[in-house]
Amino acid sequence: MPRPAHVLFFMVCAALLWGALLSCSLGFAQLPAPELPAAERNLAIVVNQSNPVNDLSMADLRRVFLGERGHWPNGRRITLVMLEPGWPERAAVLSGVYHMDETEFNNHFLHGLFTGEVFVSPKTLATPEGVRKFIFNVPGAIGYLRASDVDKTVKVIRIDERLPGDKGYKLHVPPRENR
Repeated sequence: MPRPAHVLFFMVCAALLWGALLSCSLGFAQLPAPELPAAERNLAIVVNQSNPVNDLSMADLRRVFLGERGHWPNGRRITLVMLEPGWPERAAVLSGVYHMDETEFNNHFLHGLFTGEVFVSPKTLATPEGVRKFIFNVPGAIGYLRASDVDKTVKVIRIDERLPGDKGYKLHVPPRENR
């Protein structure tokens, strides 16, 4: 039984529309991923608001994170805060600050605490929110967050005279993964 002209017209239009949508979606799939905002790319080094330190060199930051410095210039004990293994922020710190992998990191602190070469062992927390709250409550605390996770409860310090988002800032993390 022959189909009416309007049904054939509809079927042809639907097929053309489907083809157009398919070719558009394939074209979009080949476009480069959009640039992430600086707040998602940059890792901020954060301290308690009462900490007088505003700037650290990358070398000083490394000494603090390695536990080679036990106190801030004002005499307060340094408390290092890290995210649990598996967070991209932690991987960025291990790579960019420590120049170590997880095994080397763990061995450094085990050996250093045993020999007395390390003064501070990091406290490990489960979430960026936990890190932020801990630093808010502990005057000598230092840690790291994505710049997008920073709020007014913590203070971002300059590293080599640069803040996250400044040209030449060195601490970056990969795009956020769903957790």
